[in-house]
Amino acid sequence: MRRANPFGDLDDFASDNAAKPAPAATIEKIAESSGFLSRKAAAPTARETATETVVTPSSLSPALAGRQPRRHVTGRNGQINIKATEETISELYRIADDMGLPLGAVLEQALAALDRERRT
Repeated sequence: MRRANPFGDLDDFASDNAAKPAPAATIEKIAESSGFLSRKAAAPTARETATETVVTPSSLSPALAGRQPRRHVTGRNGQINIKATEETISELYRIADDMGLPLGAVLEQALAALDRERRT
């Protein structure tokens, strides 16, 4: 005995008057006349190409300017996000650079020193 294919006869579901897609040129013409802007990136001009800027962490924050990226394998896998002033961030990075330690180790030492100071 052979099983019938459940998708074998789907003619009952066919559309009687299926809409045909409009040509791309027609759509572009209608969009342009309606004031819709294209999502396609415009070709850069010669001036834009010459003055193209690259976004780096240092260009986003003055505290990160002129600093080499840090890659330390330390076993620390927790992350915290702390809001601070630019001066505080710069000082933290300066101390970490001077000591040659990752930020987590500097934080650990700073907290230990603060705890010692509070106990005395």
